[in-house]
Amino acid sequence: MAAVRRATADDGARVARIYVESWNAGFGELMPVAVLDDARVARWSATVADGNWWVAELDGLVAGFVGIGASRDPVDPELGELDTIAVDPAYWRRGVGIALMEKAVQELAGRFDRAILWTLANYPQGQNFYVKTGWTLTTHTRDNGHQVCYERSF
Repeated sequence: MAAVRRATADDGARVARIYVESWNAGFGELMPVAVLDDARVARWSATVADGNWWVAELDGLVAGFVGIGASRDPVDPELGELDTIAVDPAYWRRGVGIALMEKAVQELAGRFDRAILWTLANYPQGQNFYVKTGWTLTTHTRDNGHQVCYERSF
């Protein structure tokens, strides 16, 4: 079972790699290819150090990460948002995503009454995961319908 802990800036390089690899493997032809470079590593190192990010370790390695916060779209400090959840493709379907989602939901529930997340409209793998973990598809879209919104109450 994956062990989840708070992320630190030292996790930035591994988080950036997971982000790029999971993006490219998961979104395939739906999105442009993401590239791992020094700027992306620096951004993730700063981002995960803010206290709202967690990593899951399995087999002694960081295998995935998740982040939460107040909603950015719509901007609403009373509404939570699952910012990003990503798992190294080598660890897909090994419980890492579930462990990360459980941590994210626990943290969101401690701060908000409701939360949302945004994902691609034509992304059944992610959408099935969100439904399986208790999220409900809403009628809200953005980016000309290319992204859909899920919500969850606590």
